[in-house]
Amino acid sequence: MPIPTEPIGSIPRPPELIAAVTEFQEGRLAQDKLSALYTDALRDTIRRLEATGSPVITDGEQTKPSFATYPIHGLNNLAPDGITVPFADGHVRRLPRLVSGPFRFKTYAASFLETARQYTKTPLKQAVISASLLSLLYPQEGIPGYSREQFLSDLIGEAVKDIRECINKGAVKVQIDFTEARLSLKLDPSGGVLEQFIGLNNRVLGQFSAAERLKIGVHTCPGGDQDATHSADVDYAGLLPSLFKLNAGNFYLQLASEKDRLHVLRLIRQCSQADQKIFVGVIDPINPRIETA
Repeated sequence: MPIPTEPIGSIPRPPELIAAVTEFQEGRLAQDKLSALYTDALRDTIRRLEATGSPVITDGEQTKPSFATYPIHGLNNLAPDGITVPFADGHVRRLPRLVSGPFRFKTYAASFLETARQYTKTPLKQAVISASLLSLLYPQEGIPGYSREQFLSDLIGEAVKDIRECINKGAVKVQIDFTEARLSLKLDPSGGVLEQFIGLNNRVLGQFSAAERLKIGVHTCPGGDQDATHSADVDYAGLLPSLFKLNAGNFYLQLASEKDRLHVLRLIRQCSQADQKIFVGVIDPINPRIETA
């Protein structure tokens, strides 16, 4: 029988597009010129993924401003000084901070799916960000007149809408990016934060039928950025028993860069449930070595 396969993650942008983004931000490039380069990168990515023969492809997230913050990019109720995520090489990424309610998405992932559909007839999957990561936008000190409980209610509603619109627009799979799962154990080894994340994401997944959840998957990895990771030193043994409590039909687990792959595979066998389909990653995107077929 054929082994199911799906691509995971972003595809690196062409150098000319990266340079153009900088020029646009500095006011040296017109919007239409930048948009044309985004379109070229999207079409090239789709063409190359089709050439692999994969039965399912993605848009490579070429046109997202960020895989994590695409829903909130451009909102006017955010401040830039949110929590920071440290990486192994010493650099950090900072999330924005919500300063007022209500919380609403500005952009839904289905818009990227619709754009990609213009350039291919191959089945498309769509990545969405987890509700748990976006929950980190709410400040610890709270927001006057907008409680955390109300924020989480609004967040869940928006996350459900994000996934449902992708399904309704024909995505063969919807992949929830849950890269903060492993990081949470580094920041809180007790697992309390992870359990909160699992509970929040299950509140989202609980809004879908069993048939719909067969189209929904969860992706976890040690978080790659600028050829560094944020939690590769965290053992999967602490994550997988909780991860498989998520009510999703598919799980996409990074494996290629693990030091002991058999250890992880045994954990998957021990912890996963019979009705869960497990995809294991076979390509390490920050290793220049090209894997054999």
